[in-house]
Amino acid sequence: MIRGMFRGCGHSPGALTPEDQAAIDQFHAILNAVRHPQAWTPVHRQNVAVRVGPFIERAHTRPGDDGGTKVIAVALVHPDAPNGAAYLHGRQLGYTDRGWLRCKTTAILGAWQPAYAMLTHAAAGLPLPEDVGVPPPHYAVDVEARESDGSGFTFLRLGPYTQTWLASRDADRLNTELEGQAATVVPRFVITAKCVPFDFGDRESYSDPYRTDVTALLAAAVAGVSE
Repeated sequence: MIRGMFRGCGHSPGALTPEDQAAIDQFHAILNAVRHPQAWTPVHRQNVAVRVGPFIERAHTRPGDDGGTKVIAVALVHPDAPNGAAYLHGRQLGYTDRGWLRCKTTAILGAWQPAYAMLTHAAAGLPLPEDVGVPPPHYAVDVEARESDGSGFTFLRLGPYTQTWLASRDADRLNTELEGQAATVVPRFVITAKCVPFDFGDRESYSDPYRTDVTALLAAAVAGVSE
């Protein structure tokens, strides 16, 4: 049946051109990749194939999310990355601005294979949809000053964190730092650091916890509040 599909493309009746054969070989490679995905493991950084609607996309993995094995952090990448043209094409199609995403391991078909490239949005010349079915990391740490009646304000926001245990660790570090100085930062207010959902609609108000030591960020924020 496949031979009949491509026979009309040949330059002589009944013969397959090199182009026809290449197309058939490519189809067989795609079919084999989908039917026989290669095993992968969440504990190693590697490229995997992730289902995004009817398409299959390439993604980098980062081990762990929520401290379990059912959800892993991934970043969608253009199938031809890292070459420069692919980077520019990826920006146009929405690959590069999404950052790390929280992906259920059940959405991962297997290790990435080159044959999957023809099944991506990039190969179809289509941008990634706004909702790729994989939510972004949504953890943050807020340092709040509260009065006894619950009123108050937030003077430091950190995030986004890609794993809950990292956010909890930093919240604990900040609370330890605050124990000896909380009463003098804002008189009559109780100062606490706590884990909260990350608000992507207000991302400008957050400090990146991965670029600067969080205790240094706290010291700068405390100095600003105390002035």
